[in-house]
Amino acid sequence: MEESRGIVIDAVITWVDGNDPLHKSKMANYLSDKSAVSNTSFRTLFDQVNEIEFCVKSILKYAKFVRNIFIVTDNQTPDFLIDKEKAKEDFPNVFIIDHKTIFKGNEQHLPTFNSLSIETLLFKIPDLAEHFIYFNDDFFLINETTPDDFFINGLPVLRGEWIPHNENIIKNRVFNNKKEKYTILYRKAKDTALKILGFDKNFNIHHSPHPIRKSTLVDFFKKNEDILLQNIKFKFRYKDQYILQSLANHIELRNNTCVEEKKLAIVYMQSYTLFKTFKKFTRANYNKSYLFMCLQNLDQCPEDKLVFIKNWAS
Repeated sequence: MEESRGIVIDAVITWVDGNDPLHKSKMANYLSDKSAVSNTSFRTLFDQVNEIEFCVKSILKYAKFVRNIFIVTDNQTPDFLIDKEKAKEDFPNVFIIDHKTIFKGNEQHLPTFNSLSIETLLFKIPDLAEHFIYFNDDFFLINETTPDDFFINGLPVLRGEWIPHNENIIKNRVFNNKKEKYTILYRKAKDTALKILGFDKNFNIHHSPHPIRKSTLVDFFKKNEDILLQNIKFKFRYKDQYILQSLANHIELRNNTCVEEKKLAIVYMQSYTLFKTFKKFTRANYNKSYLFMCLQNLDQCPEDKLVFIKNWAS
């Protein structure tokens, strides 16, 4: 296969500092259930422990082909970029993009606290490359990558496997009532994306960087503006929303304009017991076939292990 070297590739990261008192105050104005502010499963959608710095530095270290890194946020700046002169010197290709920029023309839906709404409009970042890689702020690169790990012949490399609709998986139906509603909403949003396109099964995506072609979204939403507008109007996750990454993937799958890859190449962590932390980080240290790491719910990690993880990532 012809390599994708030479194409311009950007990185996009969505980020929020949920610990910011101004952000908490702004959010409280739109919460019907004020007690949600103290709910752990709700707070972890917003709280952070400076993962964003390690995410950015991992891209700079292990994906040197990336042209620009865009951090999309709501009138906030990560700590490591607050000193503008130093940031310009140390991180010249890292740029802050405010929600107002991508919601231009749809400002009536701001402020929003909904990652599903925000992700829908990422393709509107000014000067965004045709080929971009979307990161959550808890995604990290842990080994050297090449453009071909994300795009081959200019087509996105989709890492995952085909499964039934989440709602048709028996264990999900049985245990859904024991899951937090935010997990259930995320699963349902995966199904909604593929149902829009008429798929009767799901190419299941995982918690790793997502390669996306801007033109795929531009062309689709030009013909289906109602589908875009429907997804961006909710200030918090809602049962009828879809996941943008899943929608983009299934458009590419429908058009046969992607490369399917079963190898996930990811070290994924959601809980931080001593055994799991040791096991996963040993794997990350010694198996160079792993390219990505996701440290989900890191804000809930015990302090001693958090210190270890930050030292490891530095």
